[in-house]
Amino acid sequence: MADWYLSYDGQQIGPFDLAEARQRAQSDSDGFAWRSGMADWLPINHIGELHGSSGGPPPVTQAQHALTRRSDEIDYEIFGNESQYVVIELDPGESAVAEAGAMMYKDASIEMTTLFGDGSGGQDEGFMDKLLGAGKRLITGESLFTTVFTHQGHGKAHVAFAAPFPGNIMPVHLGETGGRLICQKDSFLCAAKGVSIGIYFQKKILTGLFGGEGFIMQKLEGDGMAFVQAGGALMERQLGAGEVLHVDTGCLVAMQDSVQFDLQQAGGIKTALFGGEGLFFAQLRGPGRIWLQSLPFSRFAGRMLAAAPQGGGRDVGEGSLLGGIGDIVMGNRKF
Repeated sequence: MADWYLSYDGQQIGPFDLAEARQRAQSDSDGFAWRSGMADWLPINHIGELHGSSGGPPPVTQAQHALTRRSDEIDYEIFGNESQYVVIELDPGESAVAEAGAMMYKDASIEMTTLFGDGSGGQDEGFMDKLLGAGKRLITGESLFTTVFTHQGHGKAHVAFAAPFPGNIMPVHLGETGGRLICQKDSFLCAAKGVSIGIYFQKKILTGLFGGEGFIMQKLEGDGMAFVQAGGALMERQLGAGEVLHVDTGCLVAMQDSVQFDLQQAGGIKTALFGGEGLFFAQLRGPGRIWLQSLPFSRFAGRMLAAAPQGGGRDVGEGSLLGGIGDIVMGNRKF
């Protein structure tokens, strides 16, 4: 008999036999489930085996609302190597939503509208819903506003969005990740309209204080395409049930909701203080997919700041023995 695993707000429990999994699922259907033989985690409401003899699936809860909302279907292509941009193809009436200032170019038939919040609720969204959405974005470090790009003409039209730092753009179809993706709080670039951008709180105080991203991460929900920014090279990995991986806290880009995120002390005191890897690792426990980046922007910016004279660092130049005088002679610095 296959063992079942359940996940609620990123906390995995199990294994359970079918009877116990069904009992837990019926008492709390606001989560995800997985067992051996399933390709991915699915919402509990979508798994008939867990409904038992209750006469059908329970009603869709607020947390599963994003899975029932239909996002616009978009085509895309990613260009570039060290610094990438994504070109999204829109049919008439289709829309894409992006962070303010992320646009690279657009066709003239695409109308650009700035909205308060993430614009995922459509025209029927009330003022309080918009205010709540904007507040969530502010907490996660994003702008209060997003920009919606809608194709108002005929045929195909294109709009492009560029990452703000060197690295890769990661395309994720949320319908293939259980309808939810947990990612760094500043990693969202753009998405099909209908994708909701919310907040995800770390429940453990230690994880929140030392986990690299604090108590708050971004939560993307829906059934459409979303695009996430990653620094340096990008690695995707599938963790099996119970499989554990230790990761530098800044290198985690995104993970499925089913993956448990915790902290592990980095060796002894001497290793933690002088090993250069900080006091803690991020401990990721499967099952679920994770995405890692080789060059977190904070690490990249820290190296640049340390090497910049105006930031308190020393000018290492090109190895010239003359230092600053050599820069003037070689034309690298003005009087």
